[in-house]
Amino acid sequence: MSIWEYANPKRFMQTSAWALPWAIGLTVVLLLVGLVWGFFFTPDDYKQGSTVKIIYLHVPAAMMAINAWVMMLVASLIWIVRRHHVSALAAKAAAPVGLTFTLIALVTGALWGQPMWGTWWAWDPRLTAFLILTLFYFGYIALWAAVENPDTAADLTSILCLVGSVFAVLSRYAVNFWNQGLHQGASLSLDKEENVADVFWLPLLVCIAGFVFLFITLVLMRTRTEIRARRLSALLARERVA
Repeated sequence: MSIWEYANPKRFMQTSAWALPWAIGLTVVLLLVGLVWGFFFTPDDYKQGSTVKIIYLHVPAAMMAINAWVMMLVASLIWIVRRHHVSALAAKAAAPVGLTFTLIALVTGALWGQPMWGTWWAWDPRLTAFLILTLFYFGYIALWAAVENPDTAADLTSILCLVGSVFAVLSRYAVNFWNQGLHQGASLSLDKEENVADVFWLPLLVCIAGFVFLFITLVLMRTRTEIRARRLSALLARERVA
């Protein structure tokens, strides 16, 4: 069996219909366990107090905001190279989900940063790159809406996605590129000295897994909707011709 079989809309609809209930169930369980564990059963930090618990929303949202763009990049490259419509529609479907994650990350980051840094915002390298990535999300969604021909829209948004990927990388690795700025390093790292304490780390992993499955669930649902909308548009076009 080839992975390209799933580029067939009919096959994708069948497989996603089977996968969705599992994805929804895992999303609910993981988010419920992770958020309840993190917010109600972890201690306050000795420096940040209860403010540290924003980590259970901010870190997963920021990670998924960047990874959503990476998923869109891969789908866009598949569209450019293989011209599979499902990949273009999946990228289109992922954009509003990724944008929502970026907005959650920006808001929770401001709520976390104000008591820690004494300001709601700083032109820190990572924050600035993340803000630019957010603008690319808005631009990507607007471009899809502005171009009437779906294949032309897919071509143009794929190019935009390639350009925006630079800022997705900078958002993730800006702290490593520039040894300055207020933003801390990675909360999860191969370097144990950079990791948060285990008491926060374990529920954070559960929350991240929950956000991953939330993203999968929403993208599958939205991609199915995009495929149905494309089919409906094609049927209406045939009726007008007839």
